[in-house]
Amino acid sequence: MTLNGILQLVVYFIILLLITRPMGIYIYQVFAGKKTFLHPVLRPVERGIYKVLRLDETKEMNWKVYAVAMLLFSLLTMLLTYLVLRLQDILPLNQAIDGSGTHIGKMPEALAFNTAASFTTNTNWQNYVPEAGSYAASGAASAGSGVTYFTQMTQLAFHNFVSAAVGISLAIAFIRALARRSAREIGNFWVDLVRCCLYILLPVCLIFAVVLVWQGVPQNFNDYTVATTLEGNTQVIAQGPVASQEAIKMFGTNGGGFFNANSSHPFENPTPFSNFLQMLSILAIGAGLTYAFGRWVGNQRQGWVIFGAMAVLLIAGAFVIYGFEAAGNPLVTAQGVNVATTDTNPGGNMEGKEVRFGMAASSLFGEVTTAASCGAVNSFFDSYTPIAGMVPLLNIALGEIVVGGVGAGFYGILVFVILSVFIAGLMVGRTPEYLGKKIEARDMKMVMLVVLILPLSILGFSALASINDIAQHSIANPGPHGLTEMLYLFTSSTGNNGSAFAGITGNTDFYNTLGGFAMLIGRFLMIIPILALAGSLVKKKTVPASVGTFPTTGLLFSGLLVGVILIVGALTYFPAYSLGPIVEQFIMNAGKLFQVG
Repeated sequence: MTLNGILQLVVYFIILLLITRPMGIYIYQVFAGKKTFLHPVLRPVERGIYKVLRLDETKEMNWKVYAVAMLLFSLLTMLLTYLVLRLQDILPLNQAIDGSGTHIGKMPEALAFNTAASFTTNTNWQNYVPEAGSYAASGAASAGSGVTYFTQMTQLAFHNFVSAAVGISLAIAFIRALARRSAREIGNFWVDLVRCCLYILLPVCLIFAVVLVWQGVPQNFNDYTVATTLEGNTQVIAQGPVASQEAIKMFGTNGGGFFNANSSHPFENPTPFSNFLQMLSILAIGAGLTYAFGRWVGNQRQGWVIFGAMAVLLIAGAFVIYGFEAAGNPLVTAQGVNVATTDTNPGGNMEGKEVRFGMAASSLFGEVTTAASCGAVNSFFDSYTPIAGMVPLLNIALGEIVVGGVGAGFYGILVFVILSVFIAGLMVGRTPEYLGKKIEARDMKMVMLVVLILPLSILGFSALASINDIAQHSIANPGPHGLTEMLYLFTSSTGNNGSAFAGITGNTDFYNTLGGFAMLIGRFLMIIPILALAGSLVKKKTVPASVGTFPTTGLLFSGLLVGVILIVGALTYFPAYSLGPIVEQFIMNAGKLFQVG
């Protein structure tokens, strides 16, 4: 590691801390129905939407009605997206993808199901090729494996906004349940959805899109450009409405890139400055929710304790990735390659990384995008050293609670908070309490359902794939690395992250189908017990703190929270990881000793 690289990480964490408070205040004002600086412009629009929908914004819902509204909305929009993908060959704005006038075709059934499930669940896993025309022209992909401008703007961009808004709305509903006493309602799903899109996501993405255009990101409706290279070969250059997609991709922690190379592509992420802003945008809303939580429950220290636990895990993960990547691959060093850092040599393991970003920014991006449910990448995890590659894998497997995706990460860490309170209650011999509310048996049943759903899907589907011949033939790297690739596919799908470890062919009927179900399980089977828990907590009375009450506003509790998160992760996933990245690291180091000897 270099001083320059360490300073990049430090500056990022400081700026993230500085924007947490103003973002949190604004989020609180929006969802509490308080006046904001955008109200004079947007409040009439909000009222108009309610009038068209015949919606009473003052009427709230209990947890069951809230859940049904969310599920119906997600189901209907997913079906619509599936139909558009299957019919996109006859729909408008179907760009020409090569010089012969070939256009994007309709998607196959399994791929359309996977893509519709992916964007509905905020996963944005891409088994399709975003700029399929560039590959179709060279015979590497079919035109049916791509998406049109019409699909991008009316379906994928739409889901980028509303799937993010759904996650934030659910987090706010959970916060209301903790803040209210002896109540039944946790908010109105439709009002939360509208306010999130209108007051938070749309304004911030409009500004960010303009900034990205300034940095060099395209925003047009042109057909793909066919160019002749200096060698006389033909190259198809994809373009389109990239900046608008990129903005919500980051702030909504969606991660699905306009181009197959994602945020390593110069049209998506052209400069180190745009790279830094994209990393900030990924965690801005998630960090702000911690401050909004503290304000909502009337105790700001509660929010800072959660932020502190998140920050410890985030910083530790970033330095582990950077440290192992800066140390390089021992097998490469043993071949006589100079991996020392000099003025003209970046050193370390630069495979799969963009030189214009460097190792520190690439490592930090890898940590940030998997600490949230984003999945955008500016370097490729398949090229990471084994332990460095394990960190993103673990980040997602824990539920992306390390700052987390927009909303989803925050209600995920609140579940771990309640689990930590329960463990603390057992240690002091008292009924566990959080914010004055007693945590009872029914509450813990819901907590354990949430904790168990992710590993059940991740490990279950991975086990099924490991004994399936078709699934095994899709792996380019057999052995421990291949197992890691398989684990990562189902971890990323279930965790609704969407990043890929690469080295595995995901666009098969097997992976499209199982991956699609993994995304739906990771999103909706986790949300239902969380809303049930919220419905239980909102009814409870609060009891005053006493001498025996375990404090949840200090360093002790923050440390306990970090410990519980890591212990749960270790107990759940260590056996699988010991057969994948951990044993691969030992093999790599043993190879170094053998080569040197």
